Amino acid sequence: MGVTVCIGDIHGFMEKLGRLWENLEKHIGSAAFQQARIIFLGDYCDRGPHTAKVIDFLSSLPSRYPSQKHVFLAGNHDFAFAAFLHLLPATPSSLALTWAEYEKNEEREGWWSGPGFERMHIQGRRWAGNIRDRFNVKKGMEYKGSIYDAGPTFESYGLPHGHPDLINVVPENHKKFLHDLVWVHEEEEVETGDPEIGCTKLVAVHAGLEKTNSVEEQMNVLYNRDATFPRIEALSGRKNVWDIPLELSEKKVMLVSGHHGTLYVDKLRLIIDECGGLEHLPIAAVVFPSRTIIRDTDLQT
Repeated sequence: MGVTVCIGDIHGFMEKLGRLWENLEKHIGSAAFQQARIIFLGDYCDRGPHTAKVIDFLSSLPSRYPSQKHVFLAGNHDFAFAAFLHLLPATPSSLALTWAEYEKNEEREGWWSGPGFERMHIQGRRWAGNIRDRFNVKKGMEYKGSIYDAGPTFESYGLPHGHPDLINVVPENHKKFLHDLVWVHEEEEVETGDPEIGCTKLVAVHAGLEKTNSVEEQMNVLYNRDATFPRIEALSGRKNVWDIPLELSEKKVMLVSGHHGTLYVDKLRLIIDECGGLEHLPIAAVVFPSRTIIRDTDLQT
């Protein structure tokens, strides 16, 4: 079955991603690395300075490593970036219907109201907005432009935050990359490295799956990439998607996500996001079957 790697949130940190990639190859070995399944757990943009370079790197991988299998999941930041660029798939003509749930936050978040906003998903408007209260109490730092910290993404394409020309400046291959992101991925057989579990199915999704809702219904939304919801819980949820749904744990299905700004490794539930988009923290990945955590800060000999 070979090696499977799940890589956590990158958030525009190209130098960290480059070091992690090198460390993964050194740890796994060149031959096995060339054949590995690489699952990126989403959130490629925002906060860090090099979103454009990160997407360049990721979109080049299939041609540079043709024997690898690459899976690029959408994170909530990538969803919002795509929404601003009008790239969300299979959306209705009136995305203004997604605004109502967040209307009480419009003034504080300074929703974007430039050209084309009338047909933009709410998360695109929030992503490019100009938040009024600049200090992020939870993170103890200033917001970078919007509630999504999207300012560095605009700057990586040579524009100030919120500039409407972003839709014209982003290269077509970057737009295709964002448009084609999958919302969930399943691997039928992954060797877990845990003797009690052995080989099992793996489900990868950016934030997780809601424990109290039907897994089948959630998977249908994700596979159909149904963007009619104001918020996709499997991409954006917090406490409600932390635990593994009972119907997955009973079948010994492993659930892997990023999103939560932490590293959590249990038998069947893994959260791989040690960085959380913060400059001083590392990007992490988990390698199966060894279940080894590899970071960009590791010193390989």
